[in-house]
Amino acid sequence: MPAHVSILQPVAVILLALVTAAWVTVVTGILRRRRFQAAARRAHRPPSAPPDLPGLPDQRQAGPELETVELTPAEKDAFAGLIRRLDRP
Repeated sequence: MPAHVSILQPVAVILLALVTAAWVTVVTGILRRRRFQAAARRAHRPPSAPPDLPGLPDQRQAGPELETVELTPAEKDAFAGLIRRLDRP
């Protein structure tokens, strides 16, 4: 080892390599566990179910209630006139 190199430099390199190896090991384990859990969820889901998209919130199964408005005879005539005008080429 050269005389101008402090003992702290090779120790820091070794420590950095160990921390990197530990980080890679932990991240790999987390990704494997998530992949296994996703596969288990897909196996238990009925085939007609939508795909699992974890980034989206759960959707309502039923839509909103239908709203209706009764039109007056004058509004019905105006709407019919509008439709006739739009039907012309």
